[in-house]
Amino acid sequence: MLFALKKFIGSLLMPLPLILIVMAIALLLLWFTHHQKAGKIIFSLSWLFLGLLSLQPVADWLLRPLENTYPTYQSHSKVDYIVVLGGGYTFNPQWAPSSNLINNSLPRLAEGLRIYRQNPGAKIIFTGGKSAENSLSSAETSALVAESLGVPADDIITLDKPKDTRQEAQQVALRIGKQPFVLVTSASHLPRAMIFFEQQGLHPLPAPANQLAIDSPLNSWEKITPQSLYLSHSERAWYETLGRLWQWMLPAPKPEE
Repeated sequence: MLFALKKFIGSLLMPLPLILIVMAIALLLLWFTHHQKAGKIIFSLSWLFLGLLSLQPVADWLLRPLENTYPTYQSHSKVDYIVVLGGGYTFNPQWAPSSNLINNSLPRLAEGLRIYRQNPGAKIIFTGGKSAENSLSSAETSALVAESLGVPADDIITLDKPKDTRQEAQQVALRIGKQPFVLVTSASHLPRAMIFFEQQGLHPLPAPANQLAIDSPLNSWEKITPQSLYLSHSERAWYETLGRLWQWMLPAPKPEE
């Protein structure tokens, strides 16, 4: 119940819902009160923020510092485990397996498989619990996709109980102890994930995936045209900022024995 409440409140604090709520307050002031000036100012500022957060230069300026924390993983020594954190998913057996991994999940899996190929004999660990709407967990869905791409079932470990990154770190610690491993997750999520894993006394090798902030040249109109794509980049930056704030407020967990 607490987990669902946390997710619900967090979703309302994302840029688009939050700005729409503020705009609704402004409209109420304009339509039903005498506070016309306040309503106009609030609505105008909300419109301005929504537009700015939908522009590529602004959105990627917010996201880039998070994504640039760790460089792309390059193999220096053999590892026995590659941990790929769960993300967005659904499960429809009628779809192509990879179509069930949505948002950030498929790029995470692709990077995990790249590193797995560089480490013959390694095990790849997928994490992520089961949502109420799906018959399989995030970890099990990722495992099915990996198997469809040629990974032997014997090389796959699923941890399908964790609901969030903190629990994923705890379960990985219980499963493999202090053994070295590569940690694969979205580049923007990796700084927060590393803290949770280090709090368990682990020393993961960071492997960012799913980088979104664009560094290559763009056409001029792509920089000045508001787009939902770039609003989603701003959302990722804001989501991780809220996540770090929540992480700071939580008591540091004790490493699992």
